[in-house]
Amino acid sequence: MLFSKSTKPERGGQIALIRAELIFPNPNQPRTSYNYDELQSLACSIRENGLLQPLTVRPFAANTYELISGERRLRACKMAGVEKIPCIITSVSDEQSAMFALIENVQRSDLNYFEEAVAIQKLQCFYGLSQEDIAKRLGKSQSALSNKIRLLRLPEDIRSDILTAGLSERHARALLRLQNNERRREALDVILSKNLNVADTEKMIDQMIAVIPTVKKEPIGTFRDLTIFINTLNHAVDTMRKAGIAANSAKSETAEYIEYVVRIPKIDEKSRAV
Repeated sequence: MLFSKSTKPERGGQIALIRAELIFPNPNQPRTSYNYDELQSLACSIRENGLLQPLTVRPFAANTYELISGERRLRACKMAGVEKIPCIITSVSDEQSAMFALIENVQRSDLNYFEEAVAIQKLQCFYGLSQEDIAKRLGKSQSALSNKIRLLRLPEDIRSDILTAGLSERHARALLRLQNNERRREALDVILSKNLNVADTEKMIDQMIAVIPTVKKEPIGTFRDLTIFINTLNHAVDTMRKAGIAANSAKSETAEYIEYVVRIPKIDEKSRAV
């Protein structure tokens, strides 16, 4: 028998049976979505054959355990009604637990590229790991990691539509070449409506970049701006008066506009000769 017969599982890397309700999910689990049909299929297999690969857990508070790896297996076991789940108990740090969860998913290609980017960013921000260290542990180049993290510049709504449509990571990277999210959304709508492949997407974006968008003229704007302009006009009229020109002005205002009229008398040749 591979499993410990004691009521309290022993620690140190050996396999033990732990009640399902005592195992809590890994807060650093990078996966955010699961295929229900695949979980159902795995649950049926577990009912028939048992769990062939144990979960990996670490001790938590009050004789409970936190999952390190095996989120899909844990969910499927609970769906299958398994009361006691075979687990390998080990002691690791928060940083190691997060890294193991990421490595497990990456090695099995269980993560979508946005989930992978979020997990890598979390390892950097929360645990202070360098891109070089993460790349080494994941077996990837630093440039590949940098490209992953850049994907997070896309807003949530665009990411969601990309995943729902089943577009590739290259589609997503192509959209990043556009300067703002408004143009990215415009391009994505065309990609989705015309079902463009990567090559056609990149060609379209090349054309969008080549065309300089029309710059919208901003309205003159605030009341303070208008006040400055009106004061400038008033000052000009005062300057003419001081110079001996009998200029006068009149200002009227409606809900739609401000009208400012300046009247300057003409000086005939006889007046100049005097």
